[in-house]
Amino acid sequence: MIKDKESPIRSCHFVYIVALVFGTIIQFSDESEFVVDMSKTSLIHVPKDLPPKTKVLDLSQNNISELHLSDISFLSGLRVLRLSHNRIQGLDISIFKFNHDLEYLDLSHNQLQKISCHPITTTLKHLDLSFNDFDALPICKEFGNLTQLNFLGLSATKLQQLDLLPIAHLHLSCILLDLEDYMKENKKESLQILNTKKLHLVFHPNSFFSVQVNISANSLGCLQLTNIKLNDYNCQVLLKFLSGLTGGPTLLNFTLNHMETTWKCLVKVFQFLWPKPIEYLNIYNLTIVESIDEEVFTYYKTTLKALKIEHITNKVFIFSQTALYTVFSEMNILMLTISDTRFIHMLCPQEPSTFKFLNFTQNSFTDSVFQNCDTLARLETLILQKNELKDLFKTSLMTKDMLSLETLDVSWNSLEYDRSNGNCSWVGSIVVLNLSSNALTDSVFRCLPPRIKVLDLHNNRIRSIPKDVTGLETLQELNLASNSLAHLPGCGIFSSLSILIIDYNSISNPSADFFQSCQKIRSLKAGNNPFQCSCELRDFIQSVGQVSSDVVEGWPESYKCDYPESYKGTPLKDFQVSELSCNTALLIITIVVPGLVLAVAVTVLCIYLDLPWYLRMVCQWTQTRRRARNVPLEELQRTLQFHAFISYSEHDSAWVKNELIPNLEKEDIRICLHERNFVAGKSIVENIINCIEKSYKSIFVLSPNFVQSEWCHYELYFAHHNLFHEGSDNLILILLDPIPQYSIPSSYHKLRALMAQRTYLEWPKEKSKHGLFWANLRASINIKLMEKAAEIH
Repeated sequence: MIKDKESPIRSCHFVYIVALVFGTIIQFSDESEFVVDMSKTSLIHVPKDLPPKTKVLDLSQNNISELHLSDISFLSGLRVLRLSHNRIQGLDISIFKFNHDLEYLDLSHNQLQKISCHPITTTLKHLDLSFNDFDALPICKEFGNLTQLNFLGLSATKLQQLDLLPIAHLHLSCILLDLEDYMKENKKESLQILNTKKLHLVFHPNSFFSVQVNISANSLGCLQLTNIKLNDYNCQVLLKFLSGLTGGPTLLNFTLNHMETTWKCLVKVFQFLWPKPIEYLNIYNLTIVESIDEEVFTYYKTTLKALKIEHITNKVFIFSQTALYTVFSEMNILMLTISDTRFIHMLCPQEPSTFKFLNFTQNSFTDSVFQNCDTLARLETLILQKNELKDLFKTSLMTKDMLSLETLDVSWNSLEYDRSNGNCSWVGSIVVLNLSSNALTDSVFRCLPPRIKVLDLHNNRIRSIPKDVTGLETLQELNLASNSLAHLPGCGIFSSLSILIIDYNSISNPSADFFQSCQKIRSLKAGNNPFQCSCELRDFIQSVGQVSSDVVEGWPESYKCDYPESYKGTPLKDFQVSELSCNTALLIITIVVPGLVLAVAVTVLCIYLDLPWYLRMVCQWTQTRRRARNVPLEELQRTLQFHAFISYSEHDSAWVKNELIPNLEKEDIRICLHERNFVAGKSIVENIINCIEKSYKSIFVLSPNFVQSEWCHYELYFAHHNLFHEGSDNLILILLDPIPQYSIPSSYHKLRALMAQRTYLEWPKEKSKHGLFWANLRASINIKLMEKAAEIH
């Protein structure tokens, strides 16, 4: 989140070279026939079967010793040729005369001793002849025609002032000069370098610096020296060498790489450069040897803006810490970077400091650093990542007097926060805070600067965001990646939040209300979480589809189902679930409403048809029939004891006893009546069923009174049920008095059906017709009981 400030003029690290090489390769990598990589394949000569359309050819790190015209002349479209780290001893420039598009040619790290000069393609932009065995600089007058040349790498064991005259008119970006084998200690030589922005000089890595050549350069903006080995005796040799190179007003960037020196000599180098026009001084891979003692350093007025030292190896084990740290802490510059040095402390400046930027990455600073330091009031950016800070409360105290501090990076420490230590005391000016890769928990939200805008908390131990947190209304960017959060936070306490990074957490069901809660969100990165593909997630997926595609970063490739197992690996955009299974209201309507309708219908039917009554009757009848099955055959033959069972209402008993029974019994027809044939001790229902079972016919005397009798209804039901069971016509209906349809209760639907479907005998009011009525009735029930019993058997 927080990046080191870089020099406006970069050190000569072959930026152009890398851009040209990789830019070219990337351009053609989509078609493999254009790029041929045969590096590290132990070749002893250039292959003859190269594709004619080759544009990028890498033959580096092989054993090729010779180059011929026929090797590459057919590669008319060749643009990049890498032949570094081979065994080539001679070079005839004419072998490239057919490669009119050649832009990049690397012949470094070979055994070249001479070249044959010939006209060469003018498209060449990069030519590297460094780290070879040339005695003099390999400059051909034909190189003067390379008007597009940007980089030139050379090597030599001796120099002459006008060696570079043939290319003096060219405007180069960088010249690399290999002086590893240059050993002219006694004879002072000179070299004039014209029109290059960057100069990189490489010396022997294991020899003390002794080069006394006088190199002058016009319009030089960047100078880099590699492999500088110094002690207290040859330190002055380096300073004299630098005199001719560092005096120009255009030199703004100076880099020393792989430097071994004493502390005394290093301070002298600083003192020498302090009044120079250099603005950016970089030292990489510095080794301090012999001793570290207190040295006098005068901080003249300087144009130097930034000092960067990366990777210090200190071979002095006993020394004065104050002598070392004071030189750096009192520097009157704007930016200081000392990283990967394992310094254990840094002193607070004694006077108000000019520092605006301090970077002490990868040291061993503890919580005591800069405590009670009130001389860093101008400091705007402080980077202390990868140190040994442990207490966030003390870190906040450290900043209380840094009144201009805006950016603080204390990532990759071991910071924790315990509320028992008290409230944090951050300076109010901090707007960017990096607390990533520490050991912070949920309580960190109670220890944050009041005006924080950008907060990085990724890779901590945060499980949730406390709901009662206040004072984060200005927060605009929040990084919570790689924690243990189970829910996607809303923006209730982050009213200005526009960027949220929360991937690699434990979020399974992100809230669908997130985008409604976070109206100002411009970027959400929430992929790579263990999403549970469910109805809740379906709502979130729908909400993602309603926002701009630029808002949700990594969608859809980083958003996949983790469980259930059947959906594991399925992209969320492809997850489908039915509306019915997710919509509770619809589910209730679909399941509960039909159930209610059915329940109401059943209730209505029960009331209208008297279903409980019928169920009770079926149960009684079933029990009686079960007992009947267990009756022996002899008893079964004796079961039919009556010709007819008569069912009637008590209100019609006069007609039954005075008319019906006498007329039937005089014909030897045996009648079963409830008042004389029901068995005491049995239930009424069981007696009714037994009488119907023992009678061949069942006679029902129908009248309005019959309709009003519940017991008559029981008898009619059982008789009708027995009719279906026996499969015989055993019902005789006598209509004593007319029955209006409206007077029959709705629950007597069987009576309605019987009267509509069966023929019944109607009692005539005229006496002249009575004889015919009795004749029809006797005919309906005239049967011998024993015959019926035998038939049943």
